[in-house]
Amino acid sequence: MVVPLHNSGRTKRVRERNPFSLWRGAPNPCSPLGSSNPQHIQRSGSRKNYEVSVKLVVSFVCFVVCLSAAAPARSQEIRDGQALLAAMHERYKDSWYDSVVFKEKTITLNPDGTSKTEIWDEALQLPGKLRINKGPSSEGNGFVFVDGALTTFQKGKASGTRPYVHMLLVLGFDVYRQDAKTTIDQVKGQGFDLTKIHAEKWEGQEVYVVGALKGDLKSKQFWIEKNRLLFVRLIEPDEHDAARIHDSQFRDYRKLSTGWISARVEFYTDGKNIFNEDYFDIKANAKFEPALFEPKKFNETTISNNANQ
Repeated sequence: MVVPLHNSGRTKRVRERNPFSLWRGAPNPCSPLGSSNPQHIQRSGSRKNYEVSVKLVVSFVCFVVCLSAAAPARSQEIRDGQALLAAMHERYKDSWYDSVVFKEKTITLNPDGTSKTEIWDEALQLPGKLRINKGPSSEGNGFVFVDGALTTFQKGKASGTRPYVHMLLVLGFDVYRQDAKTTIDQVKGQGFDLTKIHAEKWEGQEVYVVGALKGDLKSKQFWIEKNRLLFVRLIEPDEHDAARIHDSQFRDYRKLSTGWISARVEFYTDGKNIFNEDYFDIKANAKFEPALFEPKKFNETTISNNANQ
């Protein structure tokens, strides 16, 4: 940053050291000390100092030009949700992992104050594929999310397949691995207003909030950390009762391979914490058999047997 020299004393010193003021009679340190031609010494010194002065001026001009060219880039702010989603993709498109597998401790917090803890397994193949085993795979409980469709399993039987865009998968993972237009279309299709964006400070970090005006915590919206462009929060009204507000939060981000992963996810309804997930044994770029994400083969495959690196 170029800072004007307002201090008079500083300004005076700068003038005294102005390269152009060295032209008169300054000796050239490279000239022979025993030179018998004082005029030659004076001219050589002047020429040398002139060359130094020109180089300084050229360097300064180049510096100013570069600053001027960079200023518009710095002043360009992300002005809508489309630009933000595109920026998220651009930041990590060449470095984000394309698959991840982990175990998680889930904690269900019941209204009566009791809680239930289970160990689940999850496998993600980006973009668009998520397999969850609830408890031991032998019990046959879980979910398969594949390209906008959800199949639920209970005791080994599929209870139906329905359209479902998993926004935590889209905004927390897929955005970095699929083209920006696909993500933008998915988010728009789920009713988020990408023309609305504002800044907030949350958990000590500057964030972008897309889908709502400042002070609105009821409309569909997602929050993105400004510094690392990581998804941190999703707020949505309940699909059956718009008065109920669901709030999902990605916390405890950790480096994973050349990307990031939130090792804790918290879920709230109307401000009350109802469910948490803590991830462990996290492995990036795991190799899965395609059958792992085929609903018809849910009972024939298990995540632990397919997570080979």
